[in-house]
Amino acid sequence: MEQREQQAIRSLLDHDFELRKTFRQHADLEKQIKAFNGRPALTAADEALRKQLQKRKLAGMDRMMAIVARHDAHSPASKMS
Repeated sequence: MEQREQQAIRSLLDHDFELRKTFRQHADLEKQIKAFNGRPALTAADEALRKQLQKRKLAGMDRMMAIVARHDAHSPASKMS
């Protein structure tokens, strides 16, 4: 995630429940993935679960960016350009 994207997300966290919820889920998934990555070896089941978590994390990022885009589209600054 780029710094600009991070700033946009953080600036909206207090104002958008869906974004806040998705952001927290994204952070939780990141922790779970890091726990798997910290293991010296993974079983096939663990590897499949890790991949599933990564896909959910990516979907969450897509959802967060869509929320930010929705806010950008409705902001007065975006209508001036």
